Amino acid sequence: MSSVPTAAQRRRILLASTILLTSLSLPVASAFAQQNPAQQGSALPAINVTASRLSTGIVGASTSVISAEDIARSPAQTVQEIIAQTPGVQLQNLYGGVNGAATSVDLRGFGAFATSNTLVLINGRRLNDLDMAGVDLSTIPRDSIERIEITRGNSGAVLYGDDAVGGVINIVTKTGSAKPLSMRVEGGAGSFGQQLGSVSVAANAGPWSSSFYGSGIRSDGYRDNNALTQHTGIGDIRYATPEFSAFLTLSGDRQHLGLPGGRTVDPSIGLNQLLTDRRGTSTPLDYADKQGLNVTAGFTKTLWSGAELIVDGGVRNKDQQAGYFGSLPLSSFAASYVDTSLQTWSLTPRLSIKNQLFGLPSDVLTGIDFNDATYHSNRSQLQGTAPTHVYDLSQQTLSAYWQQTVGLLPSTDVSYGGRIQQTRLSARDRFDINAPGAFDAQALPLNSEQTQHALHVGIEHRINDVFAVFGRAASAYRTPNVDELVASGPSFAADFSPIPGTFTLKTQTSRDIEAGFRIKAGAFNAQSSIYGMDLENEIHYNPVLFYNTNLDPTRRYGSETSASLRTSDTVLLRGGLALTRAVFREGEFAGHDVPLVSRLTASGGVTWNVWEKYVVVDATVRYWSSRRMDNDQLNTQPVIPANATVDLKISGEIEHFFWSLAVNNLLDAQYYDYAIASTFTAGRFNAYPLPGRSYMVRAGATF
Repeated sequence: MSSVPTAAQRRRILLASTILLTSLSLPVASAFAQQNPAQQGSALPAINVTASRLSTGIVGASTSVISAEDIARSPAQTVQEIIAQTPGVQLQNLYGGVNGAATSVDLRGFGAFATSNTLVLINGRRLNDLDMAGVDLSTIPRDSIERIEITRGNSGAVLYGDDAVGGVINIVTKTGSAKPLSMRVEGGAGSFGQQLGSVSVAANAGPWSSSFYGSGIRSDGYRDNNALTQHTGIGDIRYATPEFSAFLTLSGDRQHLGLPGGRTVDPSIGLNQLLTDRRGTSTPLDYADKQGLNVTAGFTKTLWSGAELIVDGGVRNKDQQAGYFGSLPLSSFAASYVDTSLQTWSLTPRLSIKNQLFGLPSDVLTGIDFNDATYHSNRSQLQGTAPTHVYDLSQQTLSAYWQQTVGLLPSTDVSYGGRIQQTRLSARDRFDINAPGAFDAQALPLNSEQTQHALHVGIEHRINDVFAVFGRAASAYRTPNVDELVASGPSFAADFSPIPGTFTLKTQTSRDIEAGFRIKAGAFNAQSSIYGMDLENEIHYNPVLFYNTNLDPTRRYGSETSASLRTSDTVLLRGGLALTRAVFREGEFAGHDVPLVSRLTASGGVTWNVWEKYVVVDATVRYWSSRRMDNDQLNTQPVIPANATVDLKISGEIEHFFWSLAVNNLLDAQYYDYAIASTFTAGRFNAYPLPGRSYMVRAGATF
């Protein structure tokens, strides 16, 4: 079976998400245009890249923006669930869904490696670290978010570099206040012993402004050994004048999370823990702790009319401890303790120039990104025992980029750009054969240097005041992170004798094309696109044999459609649909689905302001089709079933006070979105169940 989509397959994908929408939306758009003649003279705003790199407006790309109001109104309890209402976004959760802790957001179907292929930014600065832990969005206080900007596809790699293969999520935080001093406090309680509280303060005086957002949460968790304790805070101080501005931002977080492990299903022995003990655990002592501290500072200086120099720099420090003691009964052979420290320094000077190019409006953003990361990890059998392995890795990246947007016509924008990145890596392993639990071998040292590049070209043309078309082509790269390098080859031969590791993996590369249209007509908005992406050397972890490999060539293709309609001053309807295919295109698995990617995802919602904001009702539904389990490249094991959740929220505001009651998973769906298939036993797998129906009550006040 060929992995290359046939013309008929491409037509089905396009027809499913665009023809139906077009047939319905164009008459609606025409009607709105006729009913609103005053809008005939206003063109759609041009989408340009801003100097601060905060905008998702990469010309030709498929983009979405989630506002602070959207976040506040959403019945979803986590930032990840809010983002998942955007077409093409899928979630993976191994830890019981508590506050979204460690939940992965997957843009365009990367399955188990979603965190390494989705780049997360805060105020335009990258949060992705050198390890596999990924960005935990639960550590960002929801009240601190002004908006979330999502750019799908790999065009963001020119501006942001590594890890932007599937897309970019940029979280823009609030700054200061319109009033000299304002405050917000909130408390809540809900299912599974959940208690939460948050406080925010913002002030300004003349050119100075400052803000602080803090939150805390405790929960027993949905499952046994699933408790969460988490505290987060972010604060900044800013100075702004017409010619010069500067900022200093500090943030920190602490988290303790119990790791309940999977529930085993094995029909060959009549075992099904999903039915007999869904909320139980076979790893009652496993846990993960994390402490983070980030400092960022920068300034913007106007050099001349239309030209700005922007300089940002910062340091991120993350300490992590985790204990893994295996299944009951406890076995010292299976036990392991990890104590890791990761520190990243960065400096990102850039220049923004807005001028005329041969009489045409032009925006140029060019700069240099420097990152220096050091990773130190002790791996021992138990806490306090001598480490078996001590891993020390350091990585320095130096990148230069240029992106320019030119208005060829009043109705047409063209963008092009490129990035070149040099990466230097040093890796060492100190192995103690006499340490308790030592049974493998020392990894060989590595000193490497490589150069990668990313390219983007895009166009958007506004046919009229209602309808616009866009398209782009891009290439990107992803260098292996330290966790992948540490486990980058088989540890044992067929006779189970240890084999030295090599820290060696190839860099993943991708080529991406996309085309689509946008509609903006009065109260109706819509966007739809189709895309295709070919990847080489995609990095993949084998969860049964415990090592990383480069896969045979793979392919992603599909379509994404979103629409919203404000039917009145009090009712807003919204919906989205995505068709996503992730397949092997060569090798022994050619034509097979890449695991952990649903082919169809959809969402819909309504916001109804019942009574002048005293009572507001929000409801959302999210659906995903079945997906292959992790470790099932052969596509022979059972699939993770399709399912859907319905969330409902009733909220209100009375002067300075606000309240809400949310019911999540209203229909009590018994579902999971992650499972690992057995390599050796047909039908056997471990699944990670997620909560059924749950409740949350919140109340607070603003001053």
